[in-house]
Amino acid sequence: MKKSLDLVFICSSIVFNISVSALYVAAKLGDTAIMQVSGAIAISLIVPFTITLLGYVRKKEKVKTLISNVIVLFYLSLEIVLDYILRIPFREISAIHVPYIMVFYAALFSMIGVSLEKDRRMAAIVIVTFLMLMGCLIFYLLPV
Repeated sequence: MKKSLDLVFICSSIVFNISVSALYVAAKLGDTAIMQVSGAIAISLIVPFTITLLGYVRKKEKVKTLISNVIVLFYLSLEIVLDYILRIPFREISAIHVPYIMVFYAALFSMIGVSLEKDRRMAAIVIVTFLMLMGCLIFYLLPV
């Protein structure tokens, strides 16, 4: 069971990185349909990350792994509250956006950290998709 939990966590991390990458590219190109689908995929990952957290708690995983999983869930919950429930333009409000970005990167590095701890080969895919996400973010931010 523990190995399957690890696989769920790692695969969810990969899907998260790819969906956020697609979101950045779609936002740059102005494709709202892909933005909505990518965002929905990313947010729906709250389910497998919750399952892995519960499984890790039951299996008495290391505290570091549990905290990393909680950080990922906190980010996804924050995203749901800000983007889908409150629907406020928080990206334009520095007092909210800066902490949001910090939580986002904490979640990304938590995904990498847990993946490295669980399976080095699969972690390489998580890292590659993270780098892809960073490339897509740079593309999104470049003025054109």
